Amino acid sequence: MRRLFENKLLALVLTTILLVSFIVLSAIPGSPLAGATKPLSFIVDPIQSVFQSIGTKISDFYSAIAEGMKIRKENEELKEEIAELEYQVQQGEEARIRWEELKSAFQIQDTFENYHIHGASVLTRESDEWFSVIRINVGTKSGIDTSTGSYAVVDARMNLVGRVMSTDLDSSKILPLLHEGFTVSAKVNEVNGATVMVSGDIILKNQGLCVVTRIPSNVVLKPGTELVTSGEGGLFPAGIPIGTIESFDDSDPDNLKATMRPYVSIADIKDVFIMVPNTEEDISKESTSVPTSTPSSSAVVPPESSDPKESTTESVPETTGEGAA
Repeated sequence: MRRLFENKLLALVLTTILLVSFIVLSAIPGSPLAGATKPLSFIVDPIQSVFQSIGTKISDFYSAIAEGMKIRKENEELKEEIAELEYQVQQGEEARIRWEELKSAFQIQDTFENYHIHGASVLTRESDEWFSVIRINVGTKSGIDTSTGSYAVVDARMNLVGRVMSTDLDSSKILPLLHEGFTVSAKVNEVNGATVMVSGDIILKNQGLCVVTRIPSNVVLKPGTELVTSGEGGLFPAGIPIGTIESFDDSDPDNLKATMRPYVSIADIKDVFIMVPNTEEDISKESTSVPTSTPSSSAVVPPESSDPKESTTESVPETTGEGAA
């Protein structure tokens, strides 16, 4: 019985193979079997159509996969090109901004002609902007040495940022004016304006504000009143804009206080400028030199870069402020 079943199965397989071969050969143009199958076309044609349909669907399926892979690869390449173009646009905009800042530095130089102006970029800041110091990319290798004194730091619009706190070989640390260890002598920006003291405050710095103290008893600081550096103490040159009065507290006549909002945004600043006073040797050289069309020794020192548009941020000496931490 088993042998009979195996013979039937073998016969079925052979018959199927012969039938399929017959159908395929009869479908070939010019085949001698083409005419022989005409009487059986009502049986053979549907079977041929089924096989052709299956073959076409399989071919279309693999073609769709190949086309899809090609399209996916092209999309990835286009995304990479778009990302590269966006990066180039961003870099171009960054270079334009920094070039504008470098030109602003020349305005600082014109205003404070007795100072060398050095530009530098911000390297790092800790997560809490107000409690941290700011590290910049110049140090003693660039000629900035806090052992000889501290230096005022401003932004491109000549607003006070803080002071250089310390330096090492390739970097410096800036103490920002919102830090609780910072103080500076200021005055109301008007003729014979009152002199006051601006300091960082451990509570107010979270609001981006400084505290104003040592206000004369006969002075009322109205909101919007501008404060600038007074020049007292010798660290900060007079006339650097600091900020505007936010509020005034006269509840204690013997201890008048106010809050001030700085002009500079510590969280957003990317480039700074350090103001290094000319030495007696520099002044002597300038007074004895023959006037020429070249810049004086107090010209703005750009960063070390071959691209003039990126030259605003790499040559800033470090300075320390009037109120050490």
